[in-house]
Amino acid sequence: MKYELSKGEEKALKLLKIKEEIEIEEAAGNVASRLNITVENAAKIIYLLWKKGYLDLVDERVSKSFSSYFLSWESLWYWILVSYIALTSLTVAFVSKSPLIYLRYILGSALVLYIPGAALIEALYPSSELEPLERFALSIGLSLAIVPLIGLILNYTPWGIRLEPVLYSLILFSLAVGFTALIRKYMILKGELANGTPSR
Repeated sequence: MKYELSKGEEKALKLLKIKEEIEIEEAAGNVASRLNITVENAAKIIYLLWKKGYLDLVDERVSKSFSSYFLSWESLWYWILVSYIALTSLTVAFVSKSPLIYLRYILGSALVLYIPGAALIEALYPSSELEPLERFALSIGLSLAIVPLIGLILNYTPWGIRLEPVLYSLILFSLAVGFTALIRKYMILKGELANGTPSR
């Protein structure tokens, strides 16, 4: 849905449409000099044009290769996931006495009830189609479906359903699905940069 524009926004849009791609600093400078306004006001106009759907802004700092994307701020969620899983693994392996046993219970419960489903939701819906509350609810629901399936598969293996095999299976599943989500998010971002149009 397109919104109505003020006269200043219309003039700025005409100026910005002349060039296909331009950096925000340069665009704000051009708009400020042509419309005889401050650079801050020009930047606000550009922001409003973007919010109203008349301009597409793409972050050019986003990495072109997957290896640099993997180490960028865009993949911070994955590193938080890895850190959480590492912390949970350490507490399950080494903590067995009170009062830290309660930390083990809390971290372990989240690993069982939330993390596998959250990783799968990130892989299935890598862009922002779902609201945060929907993601949270679906993450819990999927975790409640995934964990029994992993247990059923482990039941027919030589390892059986014991603490270590269940822990390792949940860790491997969550990391593998999370990495798949990371790849899918990168592919979507790369497509946005190629097309010049964000999918959000």
